[in-house]
Amino acid sequence: MMTSSSTLQESSTLSGVSWGAIFAGAAAAAALSLVLVLLGFGLGFSAVSPWADSGISAKGLGISTIVWLAFTQIVAAGLGGYIAGRLRVKWANMHGDEVYFRDTAHGFLAWAVATLVTATLVVGSVSSIVGGGVQAGASVASGAASGLTQAAGNAANGDDFGYYVDSLFRDDRPAAASDDAVHGVVARIFARTLGNDGQLAPQDRAYLAQLISQRTNLSQADAERRVDQVYGDARKALEDAKLKAKQAADTASKIAAVTSLWTFVALLLGAFFASFAATFGGRRRDAVVYLETIR
Repeated sequence: MMTSSSTLQESSTLSGVSWGAIFAGAAAAAALSLVLVLLGFGLGFSAVSPWADSGISAKGLGISTIVWLAFTQIVAAGLGGYIAGRLRVKWANMHGDEVYFRDTAHGFLAWAVATLVTATLVVGSVSSIVGGGVQAGASVASGAASGLTQAAGNAANGDDFGYYVDSLFRDDRPAAASDDAVHGVVARIFARTLGNDGQLAPQDRAYLAQLISQRTNLSQADAERRVDQVYGDARKALEDAKLKAKQAADTASKIAAVTSLWTFVALLLGAFFASFAATFGGRRRDAVVYLETIR
């Protein structure tokens, strides 16, 4: 079969990219992705319960999220790629390998544009929701630590002076004072000690025992044992709360890493299925038979 020089010149000068078909496929993929993501959020929130031992577990929620994300990418990207391949122009007088490559490229470009659009529309809200959930979980785990560490950190923010001012008026026989005043003195001593090395100074221990002995009619030795017991409990509670906060932060970091890796895998699946669906749509496009109307 002979082809004219004008046909060959026209084929070599025209672009091999059908942007109209690409944008059409990208719009369809982005819209379907948005719908499926919102549906996934609705199903996820309905499965989560604020009560302990109720609703889906954190592990189950993570696995279902990854599966739904992969399903969303496969379905939406496949639809976008098929539309991009089906709506592109027909390349006449061209080798089959070149047509296959162009269809694959059209599907990939449709997926890329749809991913950028979806990221612009969805990622902001998704990150705020996920970030809020992680922050809430960390705050619950570190709730006990926040109050104690804040009190311990007050020594570095000015309460140290209150501790030294209290030291100026210490007496071997503490004068009677209100409960609020005594509680303030004890809180400043605890805060300064917990904020430093955590070891209660002997003079502070003896002074606290004097205050307790005066207000509870305990002996000095019994009062000192009570100081040791209560301060030990407070220190252990602070250390346990800090440990829980670190564990919550470590768990959140691992979840973020695993989610990022599986999101990467899901995006790769979307790119593959978009390119594959575009080749199928392109073959369907080339198989179209035009009907001629006889007048």
